Amino acid sequence: MVQGRAGATGAAFNLGEMSVTRCSVQLSDGPVGHGYVQGRSKDHARIAALVDALMQTDQAIQLRAAILRPLEQEEAAASATRQAKAAATVEFFTMARGED
Repeated sequence: MVQGRAGATGAAFNLGEMSVTRCSVQLSDGPVGHGYVQGRSKDHARIAALVDALMQTDQAIQLRAAILRPLEQEEAAASATRQAKAAATVEFFTMARGED
């Protein structure tokens, strides 16, 4: 069940249900990784679990540079684009209140 809050501060309410796929993998040398993704993509959940397991090994620094940083940059760019589109749809102005 997905929950929401009015204005991000109000009481929680049930928004609706969402499918979630989860996967757990264990590498041959022991680390266990878990992945949870929205929807029903088994491959996506498997990749998330594999990345989680690999982040527990000596390869974590290389993995962060090769996979996680590019994903973070891509998400930041997508977020900036969404914010710019949203800002372009609203015009803010201030009216004088007459107190000065």
